[in-house]
Amino acid sequence: MCGRFTDGSDTEKIAKKLKVPKEKIPPRRKRYNVAPSQPVLTLFGSTNKRKIFDYFQWGLVPSWARDPAIGSRMINARAETVSEKPSFKGLLRNSRCLIVADGYYEWKREGAKKQPYYFRMKDQEPFTFAGLWSHWINVDGSEIKSCTIITTKANSLTQSIHDRMPVILAEEKHDFWLDSNNYKSNDLLPLLRPYSSDAMESYPVSTEVNSPQNDSPENVIANLS
Repeated sequence: MCGRFTDGSDTEKIAKKLKVPKEKIPPRRKRYNVAPSQPVLTLFGSTNKRKIFDYFQWGLVPSWARDPAIGSRMINARAETVSEKPSFKGLLRNSRCLIVADGYYEWKREGAKKQPYYFRMKDQEPFTFAGLWSHWINVDGSEIKSCTIITTKANSLTQSIHDRMPVILAEEKHDFWLDSNNYKSNDLLPLLRPYSSDAMESYPVSTEVNSPQNDSPENVIANLS
């Protein structure tokens, strides 16, 4: 699964990576312990390849949901079943998005405790998770735009820590994923594969990240003691 991640890159670096003008990215602050239910910087598109940024709640609330609390149980969608599950299959066709990050955490059980590990690119560049999004409207007119991160089986770097990892989409696949003209499962599902271990690195970090209240750059400093 993917239950925590970071979005600590400079806005200029994100704009360059995603090939958009810096002015299109909404005001943001660097985050080092993003947790479910919090707003996450998300990019979605349309048939004319227009790229739109917004902040979506992390934890999918389907448009048909009676209670928005369902979002706490839908922070991830499995790549193996995303085209079959009723909550996700329509969104895979019509409501795909990219979620901006520059690293994520996973926990490994070591005896009686769980040790957090941080995963990032070796070049420390930002990247994007493949996601799905939904627009929920309450009977009182209130609205929630929300998203879920798609996960897949772990690559060789991750598998000693966890058997799942978020789907990280390569830059050359961004436009294809966002373009709503591409809606066939046979074309989309092959994109949802483990990212290359060769481009990534991981290391243990402080257990301070266990609490979402601890949102500090120190979270991503290696703890080798």
